[in-house]
Amino acid sequence: MKKFVLAPIALALIMSGCADTTTQPILASAAQKVAQQETQTMTQSNPFFKPFDNEFGLAPFAKIKDSHFLPAFTQGIKENLADFDRIANNPAPATFENTIEALERSGPLLNKVANVFYNLTGANTNPVIQKINAEISPKISSLLDDMVLNDALFQRVKAVYDNRNKIELNTAQSKLLTDTYRGFVRGGANLNDSQKTTLRDLNGQLSTLSITFGDNLLAETNAFKLVIDKRSDLAGLPANVITVAADTATKNGQPGKWIFTTQRPSFTPFMTYADNRELRAKMLDAYAMRGNNDNANDNKSVLAKMASLRAQRAQLLGYKTHAHFILEQNSAKTPENVFGLLDKIWPAAIKQTEAEIADMQAMIDAQGGNFKLEAADWWYYADKIRKDKYNLDEEMTRPYFSLENTIKGVFC
Repeated sequence: MKKFVLAPIALALIMSGCADTTTQPILASAAQKVAQQETQTMTQSNPFFKPFDNEFGLAPFAKIKDSHFLPAFTQGIKENLADFDRIANNPAPATFENTIEALERSGPLLNKVANVFYNLTGANTNPVIQKINAEISPKISSLLDDMVLNDALFQRVKAVYDNRNKIELNTAQSKLLTDTYRGFVRGGANLNDSQKTTLRDLNGQLSTLSITFGDNLLAETNAFKLVIDKRSDLAGLPANVITVAADTATKNGQPGKWIFTTQRPSFTPFMTYADNRELRAKMLDAYAMRGNNDNANDNKSVLAKMASLRAQRAQLLGYKTHAHFILEQNSAKTPENVFGLLDKIWPAAIKQTEAEIADMQAMIDAQGGNFKLEAADWWYYADKIRKDKYNLDEEMTRPYFSLENTIKGVFC
C-alpha cells in the first residue's frame, strides 16, 4: 500500500509553497518512481498492453474488464498523436512508405482497443461502457481532426499524391494513397485556420450528439416490456421463443409470466408468429415510437440539432448538403442520381408490394378476418404466405444455425 500512499503526499509537498526546497528533488524523484510503478502495474494487468497471443489472435474477452478500456484508450491516443507528429516532422522527403504506409500502420494500440470496445458497445453494452463511450468519443473525434487538420502532415500526403504518376504502386497501394488524400481533403485539410477551428467545434458537437442519440435509443429500447400473463396470448409463437420470454420474465422478477421487448431477437419473432393481432400492434407502436415519446429519452431535438450541424459542416467543406458530402464516396455520387435510380425502381416496387398486399388480404378474407391489412400484420402474413406458396418455414433452418454450428463454420 505504501506506493499508493506516497504519491499524493509527495506531490502535495512538492506543490506546497512552504515545502523545503532541499527536499523537492528527492520527493519529485520518489513521485516519479511511484508513477512509473503504477503505470507498470497497470500495463501488466491490462490485456490490451499485451499481444493477443492465441490461435486466431482474437481478443481475450474473458480477461478484459471494463476498467481496462479507458487506460488503453488514453495511452493509445497518446501514442497515435506521437505517430502523427513523427510522420509530419520526418526530415526525409515524403514517400509512400514513410508517409502513406506509416499513417496506415499508426496507432496499433488505439486500433486494438477500439476494435474490441466498439464491438461491445454495439452488441453487449452496459452503463460503465456507455460512460466510457461518452468520455472517449469526443477525444477520438479530436484525434481525427488532429490528423487531417495537421498542415505539415497534409503537405506530405499531398506531395506523395501529386507525384503518384511517377511512382510504381500496385492496385492496393494506389487505392490507399487516393483514399488517404481524399480523406484529408474531405476532413478539412484545405480550410483556413478559422474554418478549421469551426470544423473542430462542429465535429465535437456531432460526436457528443451521436452518443446522446444512441444512449437515448438504447434506454427507450430497454424500457419497453410487453408482459404477458395468459398462455393463450402466446398462440402461434414457437416453443424456443416462448422459453426465452419466460427466462426474460424471471430475470425481471416476474416468474410464471412472459416478457417480450423491442430488442430485435424478441421483436422480430413476436411480430412474425404471434397470433394476437392487438399485441402485435402494441409491439410495433412501441418499436416505432422509440425516441419519440416526449420524455427524457426523446431524440427529436437531438436529431434536429444533428441535421443543422451536418448542414453547416457540409457547407463549410464546400458541399451543397450533407447528402452530397456523404454520397460523394458512394457509387451514386449525388442525391440526384439516388433519386433517379429510385424513380426507376419505384413503379416496379409499388406493383410488387400491391401484389403482396393482395395475397395477404386474400388470406385474411379466406380465414374470415373482418379487417384490412395494417403495418403490424405484415411480418405475420408474409410468413404465412411463404409457407403457403413456397413451403418455406424459416424456423426449420434454425437448427442449422445454432451457436455451436456457427462457431464451427467460422473457425473450422
